[in-house]
Amino acid sequence: MVYTCFQMVRDCRADLPQGWRYFAAEYVPVIRRILAHYSPGDPDPEQQLERVLLALRRPESSIFQSIDPSPERWFVAEMRQVILAALPAPAPAIALDLETVTAALAPLTMTEKQAAWFETLRYDAPTTAELMRISPGTVEKIRLRAADLLRGKQDMWNRALMADNGLSLGREAAAARGKDCLPVKALLDILDGRTTWREREIMEQHVSICWHCVDHHARMQEVIGFMRVCRQLPEAEAVRYYKVLGVAPERRPAWKRLLGPSVR
Repeated sequence: MVYTCFQMVRDCRADLPQGWRYFAAEYVPVIRRILAHYSPGDPDPEQQLERVLLALRRPESSIFQSIDPSPERWFVAEMRQVILAALPAPAPAIALDLETVTAALAPLTMTEKQAAWFETLRYDAPTTAELMRISPGTVEKIRLRAADLLRGKQDMWNRALMADNGLSLGREAAAARGKDCLPVKALLDILDGRTTWREREIMEQHVSICWHCVDHHARMQEVIGFMRVCRQLPEAEAVRYYKVLGVAPERRPAWKRLLGPSVR
């Protein structure tokens, strides 16, 4: 039987060991990648990873509060938010707030705003282009235009302004959810190509003026990228994280061990 993310959330909420074993094997690689991207200067990345696991293990951890059968990508996106919320946001050389970004980048289209916003997520032009499925040259042109627009609104400016203020801008955008903001399903429908032209047009009209949804859309694209490259830990490596989470390895028949933790 295939064990799903929904079952894992249910079992972790009930503090059942099979849930935590699956969580370690499937999502430690994703957590490791998030930390490497957003906190690359930590002197002991393995200890940092263990601290994050222990924080997520706590009963009050928000990612295990819902047991609705939401898509796995939703779970990973929520986990990303919890991890980033705990990271320190170093004071940038030049501060930038969301109000200034909103005013400066108002002339940009939805796609252009997304390409500019990925800079707050610390992605270079080639990686942004891959995530958005557009050309790196297009991303570069958009970012140059966005930089010029921002420079016109700032007394002080540098080229790294968006990236340096990324964590704080992301937190502002995440907190700016309004009553008309898109649910996760609608964003996933856009990304999966399941919307009609009219539905997409209505959604794009909203996203083009809402930085919360620009940020949310970018985060979902980022999560899809994470899940594309992250692979389940082999049992021998996962055991270390079982121990961190306070659960023992499962006694399983040899044929199941060969097939990995996703088979229950």
